[in-house]
Amino acid sequence: MAYSEDVIQKVWRKGIIIQYYAADDWRQDDCRAWIGSKYYGNRQSPYGWEIDHIQPESEAGGDELSNLRPLQWENNAGKQAKRLVCVVTSSGNENIHTR
Repeated sequence: MAYSEDVIQKVWRKGIIIQYYAADDWRQDDCRAWIGSKYYGNRQSPYGWEIDHIQPESEAGGDELSNLRPLQWENNAGKQAKRLVCVVTSSGNENIHTR
């Protein structure tokens, strides 16, 4: 789905702010994986991220901001049975795979 720049920025701001890192540039997702604001939609970057529906659309989840969150792209792609599985997390300032 294509989101407006306004929605993308609002979802970005829902990411976890990490002290000493520029919140406009770097945040973490719910798995604590690093995401970079300029990497939205970039599956070639380890810091790429996508907009995820917390409650899947297939389970009546809508596009309201309260149902959207930023996820590192591998965490979004790795959801199983429509639930979050943390494929990528972090160690210090690096993303690492959990498997």
